[in-house]
Amino acid sequence: MAITTSQAADQILTDSLPVRRRTFRFRPGSVLVYLVLTIAALLTIFPLAWMFVSSLKPGSEIATAPLSVDLHTLSFNNYTALFSAVPMWIGFQNTFIVLIIQGGATMFFCPLAGYAFAKFQFRGKKFLFAFVLSTMMLPAIAMIIPLLLEMGALNWVDSYQGLVAPGLVNAFAIFWTRQQIADVPNELLEAAKVDGCTPFGMYWRIVVPLMRPALAALAIMTFLGIYNDFVWPVIITSSDSMQTLQVMLSNLATQINNSSPGTTGHDAWGMIMAASTIATVPVLVLFIALQRQFISGMLAGSVKG
Repeated sequence: MAITTSQAADQILTDSLPVRRRTFRFRPGSVLVYLVLTIAALLTIFPLAWMFVSSLKPGSEIATAPLSVDLHTLSFNNYTALFSAVPMWIGFQNTFIVLIIQGGATMFFCPLAGYAFAKFQFRGKKFLFAFVLSTMMLPAIAMIIPLLLEMGALNWVDSYQGLVAPGLVNAFAIFWTRQQIADVPNELLEAAKVDGCTPFGMYWRIVVPLMRPALAALAIMTFLGIYNDFVWPVIITSSDSMQTLQVMLSNLATQINNSSPGTTGHDAWGMIMAASTIATVPVLVLFIALQRQFISGMLAGSVKG
Protein backbone atom coordinates (compact mmCIF):
# COMPACT_ATOMS: atom_id res chain seq x y z
CA MET A 1 0.00 0.00 0.00
CA ALA A 2 1.42 3.36 -1.02
CA ILE A 3 2.18 5.89 1.68
CA THR A 4 0.74 9.32 1.08
CA THR A 5 2.68 12.54 1.52
CA SER A 6 0.78 13.49 4.67
CA GLN A 7 1.41 10.09 6.23
CA ALA A 8 5.11 10.34 5.43
CA ALA A 9 5.27 13.80 6.94
CA ASP A 10 3.54 12.59 10.08
CA GLN A 11 5.99 9.71 10.34
CA ILE A 12 9.01 12.02 9.96
CA LEU A 13 7.59 14.37 12.61
CA THR A 14 6.98 11.48 14.97
CA ASP A 15 10.49 10.11 14.50
CA SER A 16 12.02 13.53 15.12
CA LEU A 17 10.26 14.04 18.46
CA PRO A 18 12.42 13.28 21.46
CA VAL A 19 11.57 10.12 23.34
CA ARG A 20 10.45 10.83 26.86
CA ARG A 21 11.37 8.21 29.37
CA ARG A 22 9.19 7.73 32.36
CA THR A 23 11.08 8.30 35.54
CA PHE A 24 9.88 7.21 38.93
CA ARG A 25 9.77 9.97 41.47
CA PHE A 26 9.38 9.21 45.12
CA ARG A 27 6.64 11.38 46.57
CA PRO A 28 6.13 11.14 50.33
CA GLY A 29 2.64 12.61 49.97
CA SER A 30 1.52 9.79 47.67
CA VAL A 31 2.88 7.16 50.04
CA LEU A 32 0.96 8.75 52.90
CA VAL A 33 -2.26 8.80 50.85
CA TYR A 34 -1.93 5.13 49.90
CA LEU A 35 -1.12 4.24 53.50
CA VAL A 36 -4.24 6.01 54.77
CA LEU A 37 -6.40 4.39 52.07
CA THR A 38 -4.98 0.95 52.89
CA ILE A 39 -5.74 1.39 56.59
CA ALA A 40 -9.26 2.61 55.78
CA ALA A 41 -9.84 -0.38 53.48
CA LEU A 42 -8.65 -2.82 56.15
CA LEU A 43 -10.87 -1.21 58.77
CA THR A 44 -13.82 -1.51 56.39
CA ILE A 45 -13.15 -5.13 55.44
CA PHE A 46 -12.32 -6.33 58.97
CA PRO A 47 -15.94 -6.51 60.30
CA LEU A 48 -17.04 -8.49 57.24
CA ALA A 49 -14.09 -10.88 57.52
CA TRP A 50 -14.65 -11.29 61.26
CA MET A 51 -18.35 -12.02 60.70
CA PHE A 52 -17.57 -14.71 58.10
CA VAL A 53 -14.86 -16.35 60.21
CA SER A 54 -17.09 -16.23 63.30
CA SER A 55 -19.85 -17.98 61.37
CA LEU A 56 -17.48 -20.95 61.00
CA LYS A 57 -16.50 -21.05 64.68
CA PRO A 58 -18.33 -22.78 67.55
CA GLY A 59 -20.58 -20.42 69.49
CA SER A 60 -18.63 -20.88 72.72
CA GLU A 61 -15.40 -19.83 70.99
CA ILE A 62 -17.05 -16.65 69.68
CA ALA A 63 -17.91 -15.64 73.25
CA THR A 64 -14.63 -16.60 74.92
CA ALA A 65 -12.09 -15.74 72.20
CA PRO A 66 -13.76 -13.57 69.54
CA LEU A 67 -10.52 -12.55 67.79
CA SER A 68 -8.74 -15.90 67.79
CA VAL A 69 -8.93 -18.40 64.94
CA ASP A 70 -8.40 -22.13 65.38
CA LEU A 71 -8.37 -23.80 61.96
CA HIS A 72 -9.22 -27.17 63.51
CA THR A 73 -12.56 -25.92 64.85
CA LEU A 74 -13.79 -24.19 61.69
CA SER A 75 -16.81 -25.87 60.11
CA PHE A 76 -20.19 -25.19 58.49
CA ASN A 77 -22.13 -26.60 61.43
CA ASN A 78 -23.67 -23.20 62.20
CA TYR A 79 -25.11 -23.02 58.69
CA THR A 80 -26.66 -26.49 58.80
CA ALA A 81 -28.06 -25.82 62.28
CA LEU A 82 -29.45 -22.47 61.13
CA PHE A 83 -31.34 -23.90 58.14
CA SER A 84 -32.74 -26.72 60.25
CA ALA A 85 -33.93 -24.32 62.99
CA VAL A 86 -35.12 -21.24 61.08
CA PRO A 87 -36.86 -21.05 57.65
CA MET A 88 -34.51 -18.42 56.22
CA TRP A 89 -35.91 -18.98 52.73
CA ILE A 90 -39.20 -17.35 53.83
CA GLY A 91 -37.38 -14.11 54.65
CA PHE A 92 -35.52 -14.17 51.34
CA GLN A 93 -38.71 -14.98 49.44
CA ASN A 94 -40.69 -12.10 50.97
CA THR A 95 -37.80 -9.66 50.53
CA PHE A 96 -37.31 -10.50 46.87
CA ILE A 97 -41.03 -10.32 46.16
CA VAL A 98 -41.01 -6.77 47.55
CA LEU A 99 -37.82 -6.04 45.59
CA ILE A 100 -39.27 -7.21 42.28
CA ILE A 101 -42.60 -5.38 42.63
CA GLN A 102 -41.55 -2.22 44.47
CA GLY A 103 -38.13 -1.92 42.86
CA GLY A 104 -39.53 -2.61 39.40
CA ALA A 105 -42.22 0.05 39.83
CA THR A 106 -39.64 2.55 41.05
CA MET A 107 -37.28 1.91 38.15
CA PHE A 108 -40.10 2.13 35.58
CA PHE A 109 -42.33 4.98 36.77
CA CYS A 110 -39.84 7.33 38.46
CA PRO A 111 -37.61 7.87 35.38
CA LEU A 112 -40.76 8.50 33.34
CA ALA A 113 -41.87 11.13 35.85
CA GLY A 114 -38.40 12.65 35.81
CA TYR A 115 -38.53 12.69 32.00
CA ALA A 116 -41.84 14.57 32.08
CA PHE A 117 -40.56 17.13 34.60
CA ALA A 118 -37.30 17.64 32.68
CA LYS A 119 -38.41 17.82 29.05
CA PHE A 120 -42.10 18.74 28.91
CA GLN A 121 -44.01 21.92 29.62
CA PHE A 122 -47.46 21.60 31.19
CA ARG A 123 -49.70 23.54 33.54
CA GLY A 124 -48.77 23.17 37.20
CA LYS A 125 -45.35 21.66 36.46
CA LYS A 126 -43.44 23.77 38.99
CA PHE A 127 -46.06 23.26 41.67
CA LEU A 128 -46.13 19.48 41.20
CA PHE A 129 -42.33 19.22 41.26
CA ALA A 130 -42.18 21.38 44.39
CA PHE A 131 -44.81 19.12 45.97
CA VAL A 132 -42.70 16.05 45.15
CA LEU A 133 -39.63 17.67 46.70
CA SER A 134 -41.60 18.69 49.80
CA THR A 135 -42.39 15.03 50.54
CA MET A 136 -38.65 14.42 50.90
CA MET A 137 -38.54 16.92 53.78
CA LEU A 138 -40.94 14.90 55.94
CA PRO A 139 -39.26 12.41 58.30
CA ALA A 140 -40.19 8.85 57.46
CA ILE A 141 -41.15 8.21 61.07
CA ALA A 142 -43.84 10.92 60.83
CA MET A 143 -45.63 9.01 58.05
CA ILE A 144 -45.80 5.65 59.81
CA ILE A 145 -49.04 6.19 61.77
CA PRO A 146 -51.01 7.67 58.80
CA LEU A 147 -49.76 4.88 56.52
CA LEU A 148 -50.64 2.22 59.08
CA LEU A 149 -54.17 3.62 59.46
CA GLU A 150 -54.52 3.70 55.68
CA MET A 151 -53.35 0.11 55.32
CA GLY A 152 -55.76 -0.92 58.08
CA ALA A 153 -58.68 0.78 56.31
CA LEU A 154 -57.78 -1.09 53.12
CA ASN A 155 -57.37 -4.35 55.07
CA TRP A 156 -53.80 -4.62 53.80
CA VAL A 157 -52.07 -5.17 57.15
CA ASP A 158 -49.81 -8.25 57.15
CA SER A 159 -49.98 -8.60 53.38
CA TYR A 160 -47.78 -8.03 50.35
CA GLN A 161 -49.93 -5.07 49.35
CA GLY A 162 -49.15 -3.37 52.65
CA LEU A 163 -45.44 -4.09 52.30
CA VAL A 164 -45.21 -2.82 48.72
CA ALA A 165 -47.75 -0.02 48.24
CA PRO A 166 -46.18 2.80 50.33
CA GLY A 167 -42.88 2.59 48.43
CA LEU A 168 -44.04 2.11 44.84
CA VAL A 169 -43.06 5.67 43.86
CA ASN A 170 -40.00 7.31 45.40
CA ALA A 171 -39.66 11.10 45.48
CA PHE A 172 -35.86 10.95 45.55
CA ALA A 173 -35.83 8.70 42.48
CA ILE A 174 -38.00 11.22 40.60
CA PHE A 175 -35.69 14.07 41.62
CA TRP A 176 -32.56 12.06 40.76
CA THR A 177 -33.73 11.07 37.29
CA ARG A 178 -35.09 14.54 36.56
CA GLN A 179 -31.67 16.06 37.24
CA GLN A 180 -29.96 13.48 35.03
CA ILE A 181 -32.41 13.77 32.14
CA ALA A 182 -32.18 17.57 32.21
CA ASP A 183 -28.60 17.25 30.90
CA VAL A 184 -29.73 15.39 27.76
CA PRO A 185 -29.45 17.85 24.81
CA ASN A 186 -32.83 19.03 23.55
CA GLU A 187 -31.47 18.95 19.99
CA LEU A 188 -31.40 15.14 20.07
CA LEU A 189 -35.03 14.97 21.11
CA GLU A 190 -36.05 17.57 18.54
CA ALA A 191 -34.31 15.61 15.77
CA ALA A 192 -36.06 12.42 16.87
CA LYS A 193 -39.37 14.26 16.96
CA VAL A 194 -38.86 15.49 13.40
CA ASP A 195 -38.21 11.90 12.32
CA GLY A 196 -41.62 10.94 13.72
CA CYS A 197 -40.54 9.41 17.02
CA THR A 198 -43.19 9.36 19.76
CA PRO A 199 -42.50 10.86 23.21
CA PHE A 200 -42.10 7.40 24.73
CA GLY A 201 -39.92 6.38 21.78
CA MET A 202 -37.63 9.34 22.44
CA TYR A 203 -37.43 8.32 26.08
CA TRP A 204 -36.71 4.66 25.33
CA ARG A 205 -34.33 5.10 22.39
CA ILE A 206 -32.45 8.26 23.36
CA VAL A 207 -32.85 9.13 27.03
CA VAL A 208 -32.47 5.66 28.57
CA PRO A 209 -29.23 4.74 26.70
CA LEU A 210 -27.67 8.08 27.68
CA MET A 211 -28.46 7.69 31.38
CA ARG A 212 -27.64 4.02 31.89
CA PRO A 213 -24.93 4.75 34.51
CA ALA A 214 -27.39 6.92 36.46
CA LEU A 215 -30.04 4.20 36.24
CA ALA A 216 -27.53 1.63 37.47
CA ALA A 217 -26.71 3.83 40.45
CA LEU A 218 -30.43 4.31 41.12
CA ALA A 219 -30.98 0.54 40.89
CA ILE A 220 -28.30 -0.10 43.51
CA MET A 221 -29.67 2.56 45.86
CA THR A 222 -33.21 1.25 45.40
CA PHE A 223 -32.07 -2.31 46.06
CA LEU A 224 -30.23 -1.32 49.22
CA GLY A 225 -33.14 0.79 50.48
CA ILE A 226 -35.66 -2.04 50.06
CA TYR A 227 -33.33 -4.85 51.11
CA ASN A 228 -32.27 -3.11 54.34
CA ASP A 229 -35.69 -1.68 55.20
CA PHE A 230 -36.71 -2.68 58.71
CA VAL A 231 -39.04 -0.13 60.30
CA TRP A 232 -42.00 -0.42 57.94
CA PRO A 233 -41.90 -4.24 57.52
CA VAL A 234 -41.71 -4.81 61.28
CA ILE A 235 -44.77 -2.58 61.78
CA ILE A 236 -46.96 -3.80 58.92
CA THR A 237 -46.30 -7.55 59.38
CA SER A 238 -47.46 -9.65 62.30
CA SER A 239 -47.10 -13.28 61.16
CA ASP A 240 -43.89 -15.22 60.65
CA SER A 241 -44.90 -16.10 57.08
CA MET A 242 -44.84 -12.41 56.04
CA GLN A 243 -41.56 -11.39 57.67
CA THR A 244 -38.88 -9.92 55.44
CA LEU A 245 -35.25 -10.88 55.85
CA GLN A 246 -34.33 -7.94 58.10
CA VAL A 247 -37.27 -8.59 60.43
CA MET A 248 -36.36 -12.25 60.60
CA LEU A 249 -32.75 -11.40 61.47
CA SER A 250 -33.91 -9.16 64.32
CA ASN A 251 -35.97 -12.02 65.79
CA LEU A 252 -33.44 -14.71 65.01
CA ALA A 253 -32.37 -15.47 68.58
CA THR A 254 -35.98 -15.89 69.68
CA GLN A 255 -36.81 -18.12 66.72
CA ILE A 256 -33.75 -20.29 67.36
CA ASN A 257 -34.73 -20.77 71.01
CA ASN A 258 -38.35 -21.51 70.08
CA SER A 259 -37.42 -24.07 67.43
CA SER A 260 -34.59 -25.65 69.45
CA PRO A 261 -35.39 -25.46 73.18
CA GLY A 262 -32.29 -25.56 75.34
CA THR A 263 -30.06 -23.82 72.81
CA THR A 264 -27.51 -21.76 74.67
CA GLY A 265 -26.77 -18.14 73.88
CA HIS A 266 -23.32 -19.09 72.62
CA ASP A 267 -24.72 -21.50 70.04
CA ALA A 268 -27.28 -18.91 68.96
CA TRP A 269 -24.50 -16.40 68.29
CA GLY A 270 -22.84 -18.81 65.88
CA MET A 271 -26.07 -19.17 63.90
CA ILE A 272 -26.67 -15.42 64.01
CA MET A 273 -23.25 -14.84 62.44
CA ALA A 274 -24.08 -17.43 59.77
CA ALA A 275 -27.41 -15.74 58.99
CA SER A 276 -25.77 -12.30 58.82
CA THR A 277 -23.15 -13.65 56.40
CA ILE A 278 -25.83 -15.12 54.14
CA ALA A 279 -27.79 -11.85 54.21
CA THR A 280 -24.68 -9.87 53.21
CA VAL A 281 -23.85 -11.95 50.13
CA PRO A 282 -26.51 -10.51 47.75
CA VAL A 283 -25.46 -6.94 48.56
CA LEU A 284 -21.78 -7.67 47.95
CA VAL A 285 -22.49 -9.51 44.69
CA LEU A 286 -24.66 -6.67 43.37
CA PHE A 287 -22.17 -3.96 44.25
CA ILE A 288 -19.19 -5.86 42.83
CA ALA A 289 -21.10 -6.51 39.60
CA LEU A 290 -22.26 -2.91 39.17
CA GLN A 291 -19.57 -0.92 40.96
CA ARG A 292 -18.28 0.74 37.77
CA GLN A 293 -21.77 1.81 36.70
CA PHE A 294 -22.55 2.94 40.24
CA ILE A 295 -19.50 5.19 40.43
CA SER A 296 -20.15 6.55 36.92
CA GLY A 297 -23.76 7.23 37.81
CA MET A 298 -22.88 9.03 41.03
CA LEU A 299 -20.41 11.22 39.13
CA ALA A 300 -22.74 11.84 36.19
CA GLY A 301 -23.45 15.51 35.78
CA SER A 302 -20.71 16.57 38.19
CA VAL A 303 -18.55 17.84 35.31
CA LYS A 304 -20.08 20.23 32.85
CA GLY A 305 -18.62 20.48 29.36
